[in-house]
Amino acid sequence: MSVRLLKKVLKEQELQQQQQQHHDESEEEEGESPYSGTRPAINPFDLLNDDDVDQENEPEIDDEMLVGNNHKQELSGMKSMAGAISTSNQKSKKKKKKKSKTGLSSVTNKVKEPFDDMLDTVPLDVNSSRHQPCPTKTKPETSKLCAEFVKQCAPSALQVDPKCLNPENELRRIFGSKVVKSFEKSNQASSSRQVIGGRRGAHHTRRTILVSPSEHWPRWDGSLSMEFLETKDGYHHFRYVHSSSSDQAQRTFEAAKAIHDLNGIASILLYHPYHLDSLVTMADYFKFVGENQMSADSIAKSLYALECAWHPTFSPLQANCQLKICHETNKPLFTTLFTHMKNLDRRGCHRSALEVCKLLLSLDLDDPMGAMFCVDYFALRAEEYAWLEWFSEDYKSDNSLWLFPNFSYSLAICRFYLEQEEPAKDADTCATKSNSADLMKQALMLHPSVLKKLVAKVPLKDQAWTNIIKHVFFRSEKTGSASLDHLINIYVEKSYIIWRLPDLQKLLRVSALQVIETLEHSTSDAKDWACVRKEAFSSENNEYGHLLVSDFSDTVPTLPPENLQNFMVDPRMREPERNGGQIANPLDGGPAPRDVANRNALAVLFESMLPWVNYGGRGDEGGNEENQVNEHE
Repeated sequence: MSVRLLKKVLKEQELQQQQQQHHDESEEEEGESPYSGTRPAINPFDLLNDDDVDQENEPEIDDEMLVGNNHKQELSGMKSMAGAISTSNQKSKKKKKKKSKTGLSSVTNKVKEPFDDMLDTVPLDVNSSRHQPCPTKTKPETSKLCAEFVKQCAPSALQVDPKCLNPENELRRIFGSKVVKSFEKSNQASSSRQVIGGRRGAHHTRRTILVSPSEHWPRWDGSLSMEFLETKDGYHHFRYVHSSSSDQAQRTFEAAKAIHDLNGIASILLYHPYHLDSLVTMADYFKFVGENQMSADSIAKSLYALECAWHPTFSPLQANCQLKICHETNKPLFTTLFTHMKNLDRRGCHRSALEVCKLLLSLDLDDPMGAMFCVDYFALRAEEYAWLEWFSEDYKSDNSLWLFPNFSYSLAICRFYLEQEEPAKDADTCATKSNSADLMKQALMLHPSVLKKLVAKVPLKDQAWTNIIKHVFFRSEKTGSASLDHLINIYVEKSYIIWRLPDLQKLLRVSALQVIETLEHSTSDAKDWACVRKEAFSSENNEYGHLLVSDFSDTVPTLPPENLQNFMVDPRMREPERNGGQIANPLDGGPAPRDVANRNALAVLFESMLPWVNYGGRGDEGGNEENQVNEHE
């Protein structure tokens, strides 16, 4: 027998066995179902009797569906119809399609009738189970319940879009995908050259939302975790927790920080690459020396570590989770997010910065970082005008944000651009909302001292502005409230660049002239707005003193080379001491040269940027670092 014939015989035997098994299983299922009777082998002439069989089955289903409105009988009717449909699966394709369509339509029509009857009998009153005959009392209660339910289900203005958190998506939208791809290829080529000769990472980095981790970053060491605390007022409260393995690194960091040793802090990252305090300190140092990209990388590593430690139920993008800054372990997340937001702003990714700002606001409703005073700036730069109006009305369920100087002016700008984008809808909104000119005059009447500071900061050098700020109403730069003066300084420092647009300058100038004209006829308006301002900011102390104006500035602080040692090194450095097994290097007295053989390239890179590190070959002059510390005075 040939091999081909043998294979053919074996295949036929296998097919017969499979058909026999399938036939046995189908017989068992038909024996269990109450509507399926035992039938012989398939008879091809049964196709001629399909209509008769279906006509016999349909009255049975009708009788069963009409017995009552019982839920069990409806389920049995559905099962019988499923059985009737399954019997026609072995028929021709045309009849199969026709039967399935007619069968499903008949079932849906018959099922709708019991459900309609049930819906008609359902009482609409909340208190109908108590049989109270007073419908007028239940209507307000039901309306309140519906209003609360709609409020809970309504999306929050602080919900974060994860797609917009990635700055690469915004850069592709601005510059095009080709430009971004070419830039990424150049960065990959440079990074691959740096890895040559070193140990390549064989692990896969976790995908995160806040940042995009690099392939060459170390593996997450699990030194941080998050625990669930409680659920209060609809918010889930969490807290970060440090592991026992990070205690030694923290003690070493505190020892190096006490004597202002930057080398000791950089060496911590060799063994603990995701130590948060060390990463933040190195990010600050790189910022002062002008290495903005390395500073941004350190912040990105910190965010990567913080996100890897998230609790499984922690979902900050939905604006229903709280990380109170009163817990000491939660502070690094706020500081790194705020720095990351400023880095995105400098890169021109204003939409990504807006999403990070929304995340900062949602994590702690007390707003410890002052994100409330820059969210309007990012919304205007990202052209999210409709969202800004929605946020001003939705946040904390009150309409008092317009009292702050940044929102009073930003809402006027927002309405100005919305009027240009939607001229057709503007006629409908005029009846419910004020126009941009009225909002700008309202902002100038409420916060007149903003105008003089804007003229000096932008700057606005036309003679018309000089005449305007000479008016008595706009002459003063002080409001009498320390809190309000501080907020005005923050607004001018953050948003002055917006006022360089000619259209907004024209709107501001025309509104200021109208305010002056109004005050010439009546001074009562000025007194009324002064009362509103005094009542809104009644505190004599500066309630926002913890917010530094420099933190909202777009300028990058730098230090001259001769003052870099003062960044972490105090000239009046006390006698160094051993703490936690880490010995810090004194910097006055000529440190010994360091050996670079068999050392980590990252450590050498950090040390080479420090002006007091010497890699010269002075032989045995240096000796042991421990002996240097013990002998130094």
